[in-house]
Amino acid sequence: MTSINWGILGTGYVAKQFAQGLQQLPYAKLLAVGSRQLETAQQFAQAFQVPRSYHSYEALVQDQEIDIIYIATPNTEHYEHCLLSLQAGKAVLCEKPFTLNAQQAREIIAVAHAQKLFCMEALWTRFLPLMQQLPLLLKADVIGEVKLLIADFGLRLKFNPQDRRFNPALGGGALLDLGIYPIALASYLWGRPTTIHSHSLIGKSQVDEQTTMILGHAQGTQALLACSFLTTTPQEALLLGTHGRLKIHAPLYRPAKLSIQSFSEIDPTLTGGHRGGIVSRLKQWRVVRTVYDSLVSWRQQPTNKTFAYQGNGYHYEAAEAMRCLQQGLLESQIMPLAESLSILETLDTIRAQANFKYPIEITE
Repeated sequence: MTSINWGILGTGYVAKQFAQGLQQLPYAKLLAVGSRQLETAQQFAQAFQVPRSYHSYEALVQDQEIDIIYIATPNTEHYEHCLLSLQAGKAVLCEKPFTLNAQQAREIIAVAHAQKLFCMEALWTRFLPLMQQLPLLLKADVIGEVKLLIADFGLRLKFNPQDRRFNPALGGGALLDLGIYPIALASYLWGRPTTIHSHSLIGKSQVDEQTTMILGHAQGTQALLACSFLTTTPQEALLLGTHGRLKIHAPLYRPAKLSIQSFSEIDPTLTGGHRGGIVSRLKQWRVVRTVYDSLVSWRQQPTNKTFAYQGNGYHYEAAEAMRCLQQGLLESQIMPLAESLSILETLDTIRAQANFKYPIEITE
């Protein structure tokens, strides 16, 4: 396999995580990093043994030896930096959310197609081993036909209006920062929702600090989702099927363990009714009750499965981008651009229901 030369646009926390992740891939070479300040780029380059550091993003994307740019800037800058990179002839892997809204995504996708350049959203959870195995498990009918998804991602954060997560000028809010994970999971399972009902709590800095959502899908399935800066939630997902449940254990954004439990269809004539049901009457006998309870307990014991990931997990999305470049593909089937657009359309609808716009959208 031919080596792929990477450039990282941005030097924040996620950029550092990605640089660390690239070290897991022998054919990935982190060639350059760009920042708005040369000193910051040089510090990053020293920390991760990057040969080249640039004083501006414009200088970075003009490096002729870079094959692909990883964009790790704040949410509001993804659109600008995707355009900058694509117009310089560079393939793009852009941190989630792909852009601030669906209209920006449409424009980026159009440019990528026109330039015939690879472009993908870096929704890193999608590429982890567990998430890649999930469709295979469901196809194997381990819990029957999935009817309901319950998923959440909440972190209790100390309010700081300057922090990017609370700052509307930087695309803050629980929905784009955390809510995208459960929404993307629902999208992975069933595609774009046909109905969306949501409620958001808008905080002092005018971003959503908590949002709850009910998504309906064409398959007759539903997703109950939540995200929050106000409380720490279990950060898990439950997939409920016709004869079992599959639990994706925390943390939802980087899962490595799931458990599967089976259950039987309940006949209401056995357990209910005005006379208490057959089982209820038989359980009045102590021996029957003991045997019945032990069988139910045995039947409901979960089967645990572990899907360990290497390193910090960030290299899986990079490996997929490199595979696509090596094969001359312009999109990944694991995270196609049409799905990134669909997720943003869902996010737009939820924000519209809360009458929540970012400052840049008001002035556009």
